[in-house]
Amino acid sequence: MLELREITKRFGDVLANDRVSVVVEPGTIHAIVGENGAGKSTAMRIAYGFYTADGGEIVVDGEVRKIATPHDAIALGIGMVHQHFMLVDTMTVAENIVLGAEPGSAATLDLQKAAREIGALSDEFKLSVDPEAMVENLSVGQQQRVELLKALYRHARLLILDEPTAVLTPQEVEEFFIILRRMREQGKTVVIITHKLSEVLAISDEVTVMRDGRVVGRVKTSETNAAELARMMVGRDVLLRVEKPDARAGRTVLSVKRLTVVVRSGGERGLRDVSFDVRAGEIVGIAGVEGNGQTELVEALAGLVHASQTSGAIEFEGRDITRTDARTRHELGIAHIPEDRHRRGLLLDFDLSENSILGVHYREPAVSRSPMLDTAAIRVRALELIKDFDVRPANPDLPARALSGGNQQKLIIGREFGLPPKLLLVSQPTRGVDIGAIEFIHRKLVGLRDEGCAILLVSAELEEVTALSDRLLVIHHGRIVAEVDPKQTTNEEIGLLMTGGSKANVE
Repeated sequence: MLELREITKRFGDVLANDRVSVVVEPGTIHAIVGENGAGKSTAMRIAYGFYTADGGEIVVDGEVRKIATPHDAIALGIGMVHQHFMLVDTMTVAENIVLGAEPGSAATLDLQKAAREIGALSDEFKLSVDPEAMVENLSVGQQQRVELLKALYRHARLLILDEPTAVLTPQEVEEFFIILRRMREQGKTVVIITHKLSEVLAISDEVTVMRDGRVVGRVKTSETNAAELARMMVGRDVLLRVEKPDARAGRTVLSVKRLTVVVRSGGERGLRDVSFDVRAGEIVGIAGVEGNGQTELVEALAGLVHASQTSGAIEFEGRDITRTDARTRHELGIAHIPEDRHRRGLLLDFDLSENSILGVHYREPAVSRSPMLDTAAIRVRALELIKDFDVRPANPDLPARALSGGNQQKLIIGREFGLPPKLLLVSQPTRGVDIGAIEFIHRKLVGLRDEGCAILLVSAELEEVTALSDRLLVIHHGRIVAEVDPKQTTNEEIGLLMTGGSKANVE
């Protein structure tokens, strides 16, 4: 169906694809896996016409084709569903699907005809999508089905899916896999770009593994396992599970009492009447579908939400800090690893040395000799952080934007660990991070817990939050709806709670 032959692509001095060859057989589900920067997304974007290769050939249906734009790819029956959905919330499903391929003449738009066609496609693949529904009223899983329908409406025979399960609950993932298998049965071909090896093994027929811009292996899924795939991706053995002793929880460090956060001028509440405690030496996880109040909770605790937008009380080591600012909380020992590392965690045009002292630059004698900074001391500190947290490249003079997402994350984690924190608020610690760095970050978090730090963890990766947490709180529509023991509760049961099911349903 699709073959990439010796594809080469450079971005300046960076060789993103080095003679990459990939073969995708028709009527199969083909997974492409690799660490951050391995070149897998670049290769597939070349196949879709987002990028133009510097060398090599693209073969579709046995013929060499020139694909210079997505329009060329669509004409050849290739569609792509991106990790971040490209939908207009205020339009209907039908309007979104026909956008750019409107039926009818230039003077008239025949939406009724489009709705009929979309309904027929939805029925054919059992997608259960209403063409007349407003996108803003759909769940994340339903929005993904709209993206699939958009590609099918354009007669795609091959669909490229970029991290397709990143924001889905376990139930939605299973429903999504049923849809993909049905599409395969009806002759469609699917390429999945992902880092979730358990899902690769569950859904794919073949796997192409990339490392450092090259293809290092192609295997039949039935003849491999997660450990072998991880080894190929990283070049060494990788611990795929979180190993940690039982928590030895001590005193209460954080106490949240009936916390409510108003997020809009109209009075909408992003967080509603939330109460819980976090003790020293334990990791308390927050599980929930993204957008259910997790961001408001962590930012309120970190002091990034104005007091006028909150009600309730926040106590830290018995002290009321509800009205204190972010700087004061940081000085007390509250560290924050934000979900958006670019907006909240780094100054991208500052070098690694400068980023390594953010938050302590104004008060720590080792780096600040008022009114000047001690650049030599800062450089030594940065080199220690870079070494301890394996930040690559190990050059403190590089701007932060020159690092991959995973290395930016390790820089932030190293800086916040250096406080040292009594309470760590950590959101999406491994988002966009490759498998080797995930192992490293997990080990660091468990180590910090064992040193007596209280940790509040938010992650969209359900497997991650259940593996790391000693206690798990489930959030839905801004409320804590349940507390469960992650060792005694299945992901399916947690997923039900995340989508509004009751504890009675789980039991």
